[in-house]
Amino acid sequence: MKTSKAPADKSESYASVWDAIVDTPEQAANLRARAELMRQIAAIVKESGWTQAEAAGQCGVTQPRMNDLLRGRVSRFSIDALVNIATAIGRTVHFDLQAA
Repeated sequence: MKTSKAPADKSESYASVWDAIVDTPEQAANLRARAELMRQIAAIVKESGWTQAEAAGQCGVTQPRMNDLLRGRVSRFSIDALVNIATAIGRTVHFDLQAA
């Protein structure tokens, strides 16, 4: 039988929410990149005044998939899928590498 430990008295500090919810810096970086792509795509959808159905048609995805994107369900999208969506709406994606 497992015994639980008492919570530590000192709280941990993280650079971002992504660092707090995953196990590795690589996973956090991937989540950050996907979240940023999703944020930008959602902003384009909003600026264009598209309904979810219209946005889905423009992006080449189903309306439920567009709903997932607009609600920020990061775990349901790969970077590849998000690049494809951005390309479908006439955008290019550029990544910038910075020293950690």
